[in-house]
Amino acid sequence: MMSKKRRVIFITDGDIVAKEVIEEVAKTIGGRCISRSAGNPTPYNGSQLVEMIKQTPYDPVLIMFDDNGQGNKGEGEKAMEFIAKHPDVEVLGAIAVASNTKYVEGTTVDFSVDRNGRIVESGVNKDGETVGGPLRVYGDTVDILDKLDIPVVIGIGDIGKMGGRDHVKYGSPITLKAIQTILDWGVQREKGNEN
Repeated sequence: MMSKKRRVIFITDGDIVAKEVIEEVAKTIGGRCISRSAGNPTPYNGSQLVEMIKQTPYDPVLIMFDDNGQGNKGEGEKAMEFIAKHPDVEVLGAIAVASNTKYVEGTTVDFSVDRNGRIVESGVNKDGETVGGPLRVYGDTVDILDKLDIPVVIGIGDIGKMGGRDHVKYGSPITLKAIQTILDWGVQREKGNEN
């Protein structure tokens, strides 16, 4: 039994396209994806997902959350909240996925990866295009992120889509870049803590 905290990255999308992308990205980075976390809405509660995280032999563990367009706190957000506060889990970061959901607060992001794979000081929309105004992303499963103590939150358009630019046949370069950036951020943070 591992006593070390499991390192986890949250992804706020769980549709069938996102599932395929996140599974492939997990292989690319040498991590694991909790495939069973995919679904609209998230089919398991936080406690069940923590058990799956603990049984996963490698990390980082990529885990998906989805509220299926629900504007208020849905199953995905409730599960995220539970996992983020769990003592056996270290959340490295979150990918805040933009959607067209109405009546949501959105979440503050540290920066975004746009549809061209650039890191931008801006929010993005579902198509991965930069949007003016504050550094925020609006989606159905992102409102809770502002209330959780997550080291880095990266905005992104709709995973696996964005006008075909994030398609799995191209290696989903935008999603991969966002996840790789979270991992790099974590390495830098650890180095900073050592100094």
